[in-house]
Amino acid sequence: MSAAATHLPRRTFAIISHPDAGKTTLTEKFLLYGGAVALAGSVTARKDQRATASDWMELEKQRGISISSTVLQFDYNGYRVNLLDTPGHKDFSEDTYRVLTAVDAAVMVIDAGKGIEPQTRKLFEVCRRRGVPIFTFMNKCDRPTKDPIALLDELEQVLGIGAFPVNWPFGNGPEFRGVYDRLEKRLHLFERTKGGMREAPVQVLGLDDPAIVSRLDESVYRQGRDELEMLEGAGAEFDRASVLAGQITPVYFGSAANNFGVQLLLDGFLEHSADPGPRRSGERMVQPSDPSFSGFVFKIQANMDPKHRDRIAFIRVVSGRFEREMTVVHVQSGKRIRLSSAQKLFGQQRETVEEGEAGDVIGIIGHDMLQIGDTLADDRSVQFNEIPQFTPEVFAYLTNPQPGNSKKYRLGVDQLLKEGVVQQMEVGAGQVRTPILAAVGPLQFEVVQYRLKSEYGAESRLEMARWRDLGAAVRGIGLDRRLNPRDVTLGSPR
Repeated sequence: MSAAATHLPRRTFAIISHPDAGKTTLTEKFLLYGGAVALAGSVTARKDQRATASDWMELEKQRGISISSTVLQFDYNGYRVNLLDTPGHKDFSEDTYRVLTAVDAAVMVIDAGKGIEPQTRKLFEVCRRRGVPIFTFMNKCDRPTKDPIALLDELEQVLGIGAFPVNWPFGNGPEFRGVYDRLEKRLHLFERTKGGMREAPVQVLGLDDPAIVSRLDESVYRQGRDELEMLEGAGAEFDRASVLAGQITPVYFGSAANNFGVQLLLDGFLEHSADPGPRRSGERMVQPSDPSFSGFVFKIQANMDPKHRDRIAFIRVVSGRFEREMTVVHVQSGKRIRLSSAQKLFGQQRETVEEGEAGDVIGIIGHDMLQIGDTLADDRSVQFNEIPQFTPEVFAYLTNPQPGNSKKYRLGVDQLLKEGVVQQMEVGAGQVRTPILAAVGPLQFEVVQYRLKSEYGAESRLEMARWRDLGAAVRGIGLDRRLNPRDVTLGSPR
């Protein structure tokens, strides 16, 4: 890796949305336009077509949804991009919330035909609480959509954030032809490609160019111009400082499936988004420019490569420089550990990392002591407390129906608990205490059973638990408070 490439400015961000708004499709198209893949796939592709790079788990490919957050790193247009694709389904909110502790900005994908949906609103509030700037992509403009002005009003009324449309759609649904870049004063007219697998050919014109007549219906052109005049009459100007302060969200329109407006969003986001930011350690703020190395574990994932059966701890570098083979302090244990096996991740693919800077996400292999939320640093006094733990809402007994397979079963359960896929609590009194699994949503239990069988060869039996006395001790825990399950005594199952 060249020195120039190592010192590229960093952009570390997550893509968030309600399920089926097009989040993973947009992720794939960012990789296409960023030059990281030559041919974009689709989560809805047929079996003989490519699958999505960010959905690496077999269950994700079968269900057509993102189940686990994925880290993707690539260089594009003078930036090093750390892109984190997150699950949209509410049952996997814990994984998404942890990822949001590691990013400096977020792209919020909204289905322009539906507007703001419940999970979008929840994720927006988490970003706002953490001070994460948000860029908005109004997706699926190639299908019938709500009125664009109404969508802007919805952002302001429902989410309480100012909205500045960076570009504006020309056409709606089948008549959607392109977008007008309000900052560059140019109209981008696109052509569809087969399956949206390649970059969409684009013609860039001035708004008064005579060539527009052959590309746009007169009524579409006139409506677009009238709406632009109304926007200009409002007098609002783009202000990056207000974006970074979370007061305004830049809004882009397009179609991820057809690659309309994707590059404009990617380029605009990288130019106007936030640099790596500081993190709090006790009473001090650790700045990215601080010379000593520090970082925290925000995610653990095992068996990304079935051939190796290893375990990766994902580290967000907060300050200083990372160098492979460096020795750092594992603050929670006080021990010094050598970071010899460091990986750059691209979905399921890996590449050895020699160096890294603040803002980077690096995968560390082979240290079983690392847990979600742990701090690695040169300075023992630095300790980050970034990772929230959430109040569980569903509970289940998980048992081993094959005693002869107990070693595989125990190994699998222990590893999945370390990943934070589910929590484990104990119920009962005195010496008679029964382990019980706790999760935000029932699909997490399905993932546990699937992964136990596919990755560890262990069958399991699940029995949902009903509780008559869950109590405010669990339900009252706030989003940003830590919950130690062993400090909570639950009632008996019915």
